[in-house]
Amino acid sequence: MSETAMSVPACRNDADHLLALRDDLLRLPVEEIPVGALRVTGSPRSRAEDPDHTRTLAEAGDALPPVIAHRPSMTVVDGVHRLRAAQSRGAATIAVRFYDGSMEDARLLAVALNVTHGLPLTLAERTAAAERVLTARPTWSDRAVASVAGLSPGKTAQIRRRVLGPAVPGTMRVGRDGRARPVDASHGRALAAALLREDPTASLRRIAREAGISPATVADVRDRLARGDDPVRPGDGPRRRTTPKTPGPAPDVGEIHSRLRRDPALRLSETGRSFLRLLDAGATLARHREGIAASLPPHCKAAAAHLAEAYAQSWQKLANELQ
Repeated sequence: MSETAMSVPACRNDADHLLALRDDLLRLPVEEIPVGALRVTGSPRSRAEDPDHTRTLAEAGDALPPVIAHRPSMTVVDGVHRLRAAQSRGAATIAVRFYDGSMEDARLLAVALNVTHGLPLTLAERTAAAERVLTARPTWSDRAVASVAGLSPGKTAQIRRRVLGPAVPGTMRVGRDGRARPVDASHGRALAAALLREDPTASLRRIAREAGISPATVADVRDRLARGDDPVRPGDGPRRRTTPKTPGPAPDVGEIHSRLRRDPALRLSETGRSFLRLLDAGATLARHREGIAASLPPHCKAAAAHLAEAYAQSWQKLANELQ
C-alpha cells in the first residue's frame, strides 16, 4: 500500500455498515496502477461486460472514474467497463481505489456498488444479487438484503423462501442496524414462559439469553404470567408485512434530477442522454405549468389536456416498470 493510501474497515455482519463502507470506498485516495495488473471475475451481472457500454465509455474522451479493486487478489470489484474502456484506449495505467478486506465481503460490495450507479442492473441481475447476498448472509433481514440488492423487502422475502426455504422456529434475523430480532416472537415468549415456570427466581438476563429475546420482553412475559394472561400476545406470530408504511417526507425532486444528470451511465449513452432530455422537459413543465396553462390558445386547451393525460399515463407506466 502506498504511503498516501488508506484502507476501510472490513464488513461487519450488518447491511448499514456495508452501505456505509460502500460510500467510504468512494472517498478513498486514488492510485494509478498498470492496466494489466487487474483481474476480472465474478460480476453481479448476468453478462459481465456490455460491449456497447464499453465502446461508449472509450469513445467519450472523458477521464474515466476510478475503479474499485480488491487489493489482495487485484480483482475488480466495481468498474469492469471502465477497465475495458481504458484497455481499448491503449492506456498504460488506470485510476484505482482499493479495498483490503476479505474476498467474500468484496463480492457483497460489488453488489452494493453496482446497484447504485453505472450501467443499471436488470431485475434478473438484482434478483441474482439478492440470492448471492442471502447465501452469504442468511441471517440478514429481508429489509437488510433488499437495501443492498436494490429490491423491495417483499420481493426479497419471496426469493428467501425459494432459496432458503421456510424459517425454522427460533430463527433470528439481523436488521440493517446490526441488531438480531426473532422472526417469530411467539417462540421466544413461549420458551421464556417455560423457563420462568421452571425457575421463577431466574434473572431476566439469563432467561433472555436462553430464549433469544430481550430482558424487557422477559419482564413482560413474567408480568403476564403473574396476571394469569397468555405470555404470547396476539400478533406475536411470524411477521407479515401487510400494513402499508406511513409515507415519509417527499423526496427532493430537484436533488434527484441533479444526481441523475451527473451520472456517467446516463451522460455517456444515447439512451441515457435521451432520457435526460425528457427529464429536462419535465422539469421545465413543472416550473412553468401555470403560465403555460394560462397562455395556451383556448382552441388548443382540450387537445393539449388530452395529450397531457396520455403522456402522464406513460410516465406512470414507466415509474411502475422501474420500481
